[in-house]
Amino acid sequence: MQIQVGNSPFNQEQVELINQLLATLTDSQKIWLSGFFSGSLSRDSETTALSNKEQPTMTVKDEITILYGSQTGNAQGLSKKAQEELEKNGFKVTVAAMNDFKPNQLKKINQLLIIVSTHGEGDPPDNAIIFHEFLYGKRAPKLEHLHYSVLALGDSSYEFFCQVGKEFDRKLEELGATRIYPRFDCDLDFDEPAQEWLEGVIKSLKEANPDGEPQALKHLSTSQTVSAYSRSNPFKAEVLENLNLNGKGSNKETRHLELSLEGSGLTYKPGDSLGIIPENDPALVDSLLNVLKWGADESVIINKQGDILSLKEALTRHYEITVITKPLLQKVQELLQHPNLDKLLETSNETTFRDYIEGRDLLDLIEDFGIWGDSAQEFVSVLRKIPPRLYSIASSYEANPDEVHLTIGTVRYSAHGKNRKGVCSTFCAERISIGDKIPVFIQSNDNFRLPDDPSTPIIMVGPGTGVAPFRAFMQEREETGATGKSWMFFGDQHFMTDFLYQTEWNQWLNNEVLTKMSVAFSRDGADKIYVQHRMKEHSKELYSWLEEGAVLYICGDEKNMAKDVHETLIEIIAKEGNVSRAIAEEYLSNLQQLRRYQRDVY
Repeated sequence: MQIQVGNSPFNQEQVELINQLLATLTDSQKIWLSGFFSGSLSRDSETTALSNKEQPTMTVKDEITILYGSQTGNAQGLSKKAQEELEKNGFKVTVAAMNDFKPNQLKKINQLLIIVSTHGEGDPPDNAIIFHEFLYGKRAPKLEHLHYSVLALGDSSYEFFCQVGKEFDRKLEELGATRIYPRFDCDLDFDEPAQEWLEGVIKSLKEANPDGEPQALKHLSTSQTVSAYSRSNPFKAEVLENLNLNGKGSNKETRHLELSLEGSGLTYKPGDSLGIIPENDPALVDSLLNVLKWGADESVIINKQGDILSLKEALTRHYEITVITKPLLQKVQELLQHPNLDKLLETSNETTFRDYIEGRDLLDLIEDFGIWGDSAQEFVSVLRKIPPRLYSIASSYEANPDEVHLTIGTVRYSAHGKNRKGVCSTFCAERISIGDKIPVFIQSNDNFRLPDDPSTPIIMVGPGTGVAPFRAFMQEREETGATGKSWMFFGDQHFMTDFLYQTEWNQWLNNEVLTKMSVAFSRDGADKIYVQHRMKEHSKELYSWLEEGAVLYICGDEKNMAKDVHETLIEIIAKEGNVSRAIAEEYLSNLQQLRRYQRDVY
């Protein structure tokens, strides 16, 4: 018997091969094959049926989109955590940065979670600008079909606390969307409220699903094995080096720290940050305890888990005591009922209010208005936790395995008749030595990355401690043999005392890892020269690099330097491109969308 092409599902080549095989088989071999294929098909059918039974059918109600707007990586990290929790509870989750999401896709999704930080004085993070403009523009669609919730991140020491999250929440409602769960506004100690928000969202989603709770879809999880150490469980890193980068006679003190990550499992990429959880100045803690009516050994509960510390330990390691915020004053007034504090809070002059809180600390507040609370517990109940301080990593992990380097400017200043100190910078400068261990964690920042193509030119603008990530960039490019051109703009006060990592920059220039370096030292001449002045001097060449496809990076002070550099870039593009300001602004905006204009500013 032979198989024919016309009465079988096989093609000509397959028919010929089967017929050749059949001609060689005995009757017993043919019977065995018949049984084999019959059993195989039966098992396959059972497996398919079982698989279909085990895998729940996804419905629209089970699909969640999470969009994040993040400048330093906090919102991004929380988005990943939310994804993991939602997937464990059976939801199919898509996570994207706002600048990677096509806004017109809003019409096609039904459930949206937004996790967004507020940058500077009420501004969206760089990767949220376009999405924010779309929602507030004429092209924003009606969204009656959409269900959403917003987690807003901010810093209550700023006037426009969580402003961007509030704006997204309000605008989505105006466009007809319905809240899944109320917006949460998180201060710098966002871990607990963010978790509470997420639990509330998941509960509301399940209650809204008329088909019952979806089964866990373990196959959807994208989580990977990572280090056990994190923001909530920091690693105690040993200090390997702690030295002052500034020369004798400098007005500044910039610490170079080298820390060991050995045994932590922590890794990082150039552009990431390291979080340090500092301790308050012991002298300030003692001054506080001297005016309080409770002893240093008085016990206080510091969190919802019921952990107990002495009042001195709590003020040293747990609570923020150097910054006054409006929410803090409002809570204090509820306990204190002081008429002068009431006037300060009710003033319609925001400048008067800001002038008072700027540069003052908890001790000043007590001296001006008195002690609040009937117990030490009630006193600390209004305080927020010490927020970790994030520093741009100044090293490449490829070049320095199991180490991380930092560049930290020590903050000291006078205000309201007292000498003041930066919490973390003086903690590092004055109170940690080689061999000590400090709590740290890695903060990933995908918004500040070297280009994937190592032949892509890069332009780096980093005055002062803004130099840190670019030292990491150079180490990485040297280690990996990147071939793209590189140009560094660096500035500080004096060439002789403040040229941070000068020897290394010279070495990179000599071995051609660095193509070009332009420096500006503002106090070495009659006129103050800054990095933006050097950019203007080289405007034609800088513009040509951009036209060649260079990626432009800025790191450093957001309030002054970054804004001045941004304005300078617009002027350069308008001049060298012979276009209007509006077109130059659009050019720069396009670079940002293409990830060719990235900022790590603070």
